[in-house]
Amino acid sequence: MATKLKPLADRVLVEAAAAEEKTAGGIIIPDTAKEKPQKGKVVAVGGGKKDEPMTVKVGDSVLYGKYAGTEITVDGKDYLIMRESDIFAVL
Repeated sequence: MATKLKPLADRVLVEAAAAEEKTAGGIIIPDTAKEKPQKGKVVAVGGGKKDEPMTVKVGDSVLYGKYAGTEITVDGKDYLIMRESDIFAVL
């Protein structure tokens, strides 16, 4: 676990993947035009709810909604904390 932060219940701590720096054609994308990443790596998971165990685990690469989760900074690194239901797929 990269951080001592432990999510509660059905929450997941995700480290977002870096935004695309250039297009497939080689055009460099300026910071103001970069899309928010929708892919990341699970860093920590909560214990789940009473009758709903967690299906994602630490180290999974996941896809999530564009506006999912809350951005937080821990020890100088940026993370997203979101409910497991905000995750669309495990890659």
